Amino acid sequence: MSELLTGESLKKLEALKNPHVMNIVKKYIGICRPAKVTVVTDSAEDINYVRELALKKGEEKKLAMKGHTVHFDGYYDQGRDKEVTKVLMSGNLCLSKVINCGNRDECLEEIFGFMEGIMEGKEMLIRFFCLGPTGSVFSIPSLQITDSAYVAHSEELLYRQGYEQFKKLKGSSDFFHFVHSAGRLDEKGSSLDVDKKRIYIDIEGDRVLTVNNQYAGNSVGLKKLALRLAIKKAHQEDWLCEHMFIMGVHPEGKKRVTYFTGAFPSACGKTSTAMIPGQTIIGDDIAYIRVSHGGRAKAVNVERGIFGIIQDVNPIDDPLIYKTLTTEREVIFSNVLVKDKIPYWLGMGKEIPKEGFNFSGEWKEGKKGPDGKEVPPAHKNARYTIKISELENADPHLEDPKGVPVQGIIYGGRDSDTSVPVCQALSWHHGVFLGACLESETTAATIGQEGIRVHNPMANIDFLVVPLSVYIQNHIKFGEKLDKPPLVFTTNYFLKKDGKFMNEKTDKKVWLMWMEGRAHEEFHAIETPIGYIPKYKDLKMLFKQIFDKDYTEEEYNEQFMIRTSKLIERFERVRGIYNSEQGIPHVFIEHLEQQEKRLRHAKERFGKENILPHEFEE
Repeated sequence: MSELLTGESLKKLEALKNPHVMNIVKKYIGICRPAKVTVVTDSAEDINYVRELALKKGEEKKLAMKGHTVHFDGYYDQGRDKEVTKVLMSGNLCLSKVINCGNRDECLEEIFGFMEGIMEGKEMLIRFFCLGPTGSVFSIPSLQITDSAYVAHSEELLYRQGYEQFKKLKGSSDFFHFVHSAGRLDEKGSSLDVDKKRIYIDIEGDRVLTVNNQYAGNSVGLKKLALRLAIKKAHQEDWLCEHMFIMGVHPEGKKRVTYFTGAFPSACGKTSTAMIPGQTIIGDDIAYIRVSHGGRAKAVNVERGIFGIIQDVNPIDDPLIYKTLTTEREVIFSNVLVKDKIPYWLGMGKEIPKEGFNFSGEWKEGKKGPDGKEVPPAHKNARYTIKISELENADPHLEDPKGVPVQGIIYGGRDSDTSVPVCQALSWHHGVFLGACLESETTAATIGQEGIRVHNPMANIDFLVVPLSVYIQNHIKFGEKLDKPPLVFTTNYFLKKDGKFMNEKTDKKVWLMWMEGRAHEEFHAIETPIGYIPKYKDLKMLFKQIFDKDYTEEEYNEQFMIRTSKLIERFERVRGIYNSEQGIPHVFIEHLEQQEKRLRHAKERFGKENILPHEFEE
């Protein structure tokens, strides 16, 4: 071990003057037994070394366009793997029935056994990053240890440099650390021991241990894995760590910007909302939100990059992202189809070749995978990784250490037959209730069956490390500390009729502009049992103003009718879930009872299941 940590690498660690960092590094060198150890600082030379190493090792391959590379994960490693992702708890404790917990002692013994010698013959990379803008009260320094140059390169695009931040710790242990190994690799360079894939979040140790995987959602420690650690820290320090985008909304013809955050389960329109043309983006995935000295909610983006789902990114629906992905800049594509060094993905708006190379290896149309299923040309959960600063719509406050003021929060799900396209909560407490009731139909972003309705409070259930009751109470208390809480909205872009979507993908801009107008008290609304919905005349005006499109009253009524029976069924599902949880705040139970009562009363009053918006005004 002492032979590996010498020369420049040792000097770089010693310069931090942090015994906690040194002990962690030495510990995992001893366990993982790499052939080489490289400490990476913030220098351009060190950063370029990682880029070149990813190519040299074959973890990434150059594409035809300058700066573009492609990476492939293993056939069985294409999404976040919930089954083997556990929050470690001492004894037989568990946080909640909806949180996958593991006995801390048993899980640590297991994963340390897997890690024993796991880096033999490999190079260990030690990197330093910062979650949140550097030099900010929001910031959390983070140490990453990995044997994957792809992981280290991805993190370079996704996070701020943190080596100098670690010097400012002055020896403190107040940082997160992450240890990852792809494990043994097959001839294609994919993790071989998939039966030993483990992703363990040790909240007591402010660390994550993850082995025998490569997909970034499982391997990039600072992403959703760090989200769990930060949720615990937020709970202890009275702020919010959320699975949310942050965007600046710019209404046409008005010289103002209104900042919104939004939480959507994967593949429910989160990134495409944050990337609506004409708006600016601060972040598309994770937000830290604190109470400012002025009693307002302020937020920062934890990341500086995007690890986005690429399916259906095309020049019509997502022109900004599409332009960014098809011009020269640093981009990592993952699990797309490659033919003649050109990447192709599902729904890109152009013909896809009948053969090429993808996550299954050499591919041609009709190929069957090892599971007997037909292999698509590109995976539904294929991704791209870029810096936000590469985007034309990057917000000027992207790196503001003070954060931006949040005036609206959006909760969006994927729902084909129940929820209206946009709705405003009746109050902050009602908004917390609606966020805690969020459910969505499953997609390919997680491993498992698609099309199942899954309850996903604040789109954050997969990442909770505090009991669900505590998490909801934290939201209630947070709003009560604010002089003017943000307005809370729900959206649903996926309503269908006769199997077809009722809305165009681009219509979300109209819903967004209505929400922005509500934040400035510019639009009146119709009060319904589930909250405030838009008036037809306002949406008609917005559709005409934004798209020069005639939005009919028939379309409006079909989309915004209150489907009382479907909604009652939904809240009955929610009641069943929360009845099994302990300690749920009384105010939440009150809102659930009131919500169901209002819906049943409306159904009886009007004598029908589906009630048109104008009927609530009569």
